Amino acid sequence: MQLVKEAMEKISRHVIDVSSSLDSKSIEKLIEELLNAQKIFVFGTGRSGLVAKAFAMRLMQLGLNVYVIGETISPPTEKNDLIILVSGSGETHSVVFAAQVCRKIGTKIVGVTSDSNSTLAKYSDLIITLKGGNKYRKNAEWKIAPLGTLFEITAMVFFDAIVAE
Repeated sequence: MQLVKEAMEKISRHVIDVSSSLDSKSIEKLIEELLNAQKIFVFGTGRSGLVAKAFAMRLMQLGLNVYVIGETISPPTEKNDLIILVSGSGETHSVVFAAQVCRKIGTKIVGVTSDSNSTLAKYSDLIITLKGGNKYRKNAEWKIAPLGTLFEITAMVFFDAIVAE
C-alpha cells in the first residue's frame, strides 16, 4: 500500500512540475487552432494513441468536428485542417510519417512530445513539450512509473485541462 501512495504522489508532483513549465502562448495558440479548425484529427500509437483517442472523445463532446486517424470513418486530412500528433519520444515511425504526409498536404500540425528536438517537433507548426518521455528515464521516477507512463499521464491531464479551458 505504501508503494501505491508513493507512486501516486510522485506522479502527481511530476504533473504539477510540468504544468509550471508550460508555455502559455503555445497553449493559447492550441486552443485557438482547435476552435477555428474545420476538422480536427488526432493520432498516436500504443498508450499515447489511447490518450489521443480520449482527447478526441472530449472534443467531440464539446461539439467539435474531430476524427481519429486510422479509424474506418475518418475522412482524409486536407489543407487547413488540424492534426494533433502524440508521441512521447517524438520518433514513433507512424506518427512521424503522419507528420510528413500532413506537411505535404498543408494540414496544421501540433506535436505533443517530451522532446522538443525530436523529428516530430521538426515537422510541427506548434510544439507542446511535456517532459516525462524516454529521456526522463534516468531519473528516480522511472522506477515508480516505467516506460512512457509519466508522459502519457501528463498528456492525459494536459488534454483534459485544455478541455476545461
